[in-house]
Amino acid sequence: MNKISIEERARRYLLKTERVLKEIRVVENPTLIDGSRVLRVIEEANRYFEDAKYYFERKEYEVSLVSISYCEGLLDALRMLKLAEFEW
Repeated sequence: MNKISIEERARRYLLKTERVLKEIRVVENPTLIDGSRVLRVIEEANRYFEDAKYYFERKEYEVSLVSISYCEGLLDALRMLKLAEFEW
């Protein structure tokens, strides 16, 4: 069984999430939530992404994984609520 190092796992999450953050599109749904609120959540996700990169560069891979996981959770929530569209 090929075991992936925590460094490689963190690297993969970082690359995948970076692409999503560049390509994400906000879906307007005025009856529920306006786009500015969705953008605030994306900005928060981006802060977690930047934290993940920061810790990855310092070889603190566990902290990097935790940060990127928070980022992905926020992005997935937006997608699940149909407030944003992207693919992993």
